[in-house]
Amino acid sequence: MTPGEELLFCALGGSGEIGMNVNLYGTQGQWLMVDLGLTFADPDYPGIDLILPDLDFIEERRDMLAGIVLTHGHEDHIGAIPYLAADLKAPLYATPFTAGLIAEKLEEEGLTGQVKLNVIARDASFEIGPFKLTYIALAHSIPEGNGLLIDTPHGRIFHTGDWKIDETPVLGEPSSHETLERVGEEGILALVCDSTNVFQDAPSGSEAGVHEGLRNEVARARGRVVITTFASNAARLQTIGRVANETGRRVCMAGRSLDRIVRVAKATGYLLDFPEIIGFDEAMRLPRKEVLIMATGGQGEQRAALGRIALGNHDIKLTEGDTVIFSSKIIPGNEAAIGRIMNALSDLGVIIVTDRQAHVHVSGHPGRPELAQMYDWIRPEIIVPVHGEPRHMAEHARFALSHGVPKAALQKNGDVVRLAPDGPTKLSEVRVGRLVLDGDVILPADGSTITERRRLGFSGLISVAVPVGSNGELAGKPIIRPFGVPIEEDREDFIIDATDSAERAFNPSASEDQLREAVRLAVRRCATAWTGKKPVVDVMLVRSN
Repeated sequence: MTPGEELLFCALGGSGEIGMNVNLYGTQGQWLMVDLGLTFADPDYPGIDLILPDLDFIEERRDMLAGIVLTHGHEDHIGAIPYLAADLKAPLYATPFTAGLIAEKLEEEGLTGQVKLNVIARDASFEIGPFKLTYIALAHSIPEGNGLLIDTPHGRIFHTGDWKIDETPVLGEPSSHETLERVGEEGILALVCDSTNVFQDAPSGSEAGVHEGLRNEVARARGRVVITTFASNAARLQTIGRVANETGRRVCMAGRSLDRIVRVAKATGYLLDFPEIIGFDEAMRLPRKEVLIMATGGQGEQRAALGRIALGNHDIKLTEGDTVIFSSKIIPGNEAAIGRIMNALSDLGVIIVTDRQAHVHVSGHPGRPELAQMYDWIRPEIIVPVHGEPRHMAEHARFALSHGVPKAALQKNGDVVRLAPDGPTKLSEVRVGRLVLDGDVILPADGSTITERRRLGFSGLISVAVPVGSNGELAGKPIIRPFGVPIEEDREDFIIDATDSAERAFNPSASEDQLREAVRLAVRRCATAWTGKKPVVDVMLVRSN
């Protein structure tokens, strides 16, 4: 598909899900990509940490891809860059803080110099092919949150990225009412807008308001304090550093991503008054009331710092009377994992504080009053909800229409929507999907590797080695090795029965493929009779000379 004298929109990620944001705009034979993010795996993907968007559609048209523009530095907007950007062969554009994070990611993957990274000043305008772009400062939970004003020959787009209204942000610039009103006065065809908090009736609240809640909780704590938050929330890190100074505690950080954020923030002019960071050993030697630890892992990630601390597998140790503050929201789908971490902390006698007990977190996304205010400022002809599950996006469309926005384009990943002329109109659907990062290998999320892994996890594996003599006859008893099959104390009896089944299935006149299949089915039928499960059965024919 080649965009002609029209303006097209197509999401390859982030529409119908929260995370993995990838959006395409097309006109006059070229495509512009906005953001290139990832999402984090859940238990449906055993052994997987990161999920990437399948960019097959634009990879096949990489000669039409004019550039990739990043709105801000959260992982769901830039996290896929080290894994996918080199293949796209398109230049990147980002403001200084976001560019600093990207540069470190590229360096870690050995891609420095292989991907062109253009650093754009905040509020600057620049041109990429037929697109003229201007960064518009918007408040968010990370420095340099930006909306994008996209001028095209067929209309203007305001793409919000992630945002909120915060008159007193701890870091960065607040949204300028005057600037946004001016953007609206100049005429906006479509507002492509964050849907995350559309069900929230109240405004998200100011980051500055979290300071008092955190200070009160830390001040009343009698032992060590751990505060877990999103590493990229540099404004929250600034607040926590200030609280540490006010309560007489030294700061220790547990988590590589925290180190990276602080390092890049300082290099780009943020967190310049952040307290000196001490190491784990010093933190453990200090009196318990003099330590404040920032830790990653507030979403229940087992290998992150908080999970390892809770299970006693970290240099940081907690005991009865210590406090852990969850200064973050629970991302849908992470409830069980977070609950496991909280239960492990409770077993240690740790006091747990969440935003249900105290004002220790505010969201970085707009509630309904903020969305309504944005509609009033921008006055778009079309609302295009993105960054949400289907229920969020459908409600966002309904809310915008009820507030006077004339049209809504309710789309999902893969839908190609013509915004102009005569839009919005769905033209077609293109292939989209998910990839998984498995170790150092990128695989399809619905491919044989993950499918087999799920089957192994559900039913187990039985390995069968069948000795075959040079005359083609059975040369000994088959060797049965079950893994993860629910037989427990009956293991030896089951192996005897399964061995007999394999022997009975052996037919020396059969071909190798037929023989292997006959033994596989016989052993699986035996396992099903014993357990009700249908495990994976792997048969190997071992021939002797």
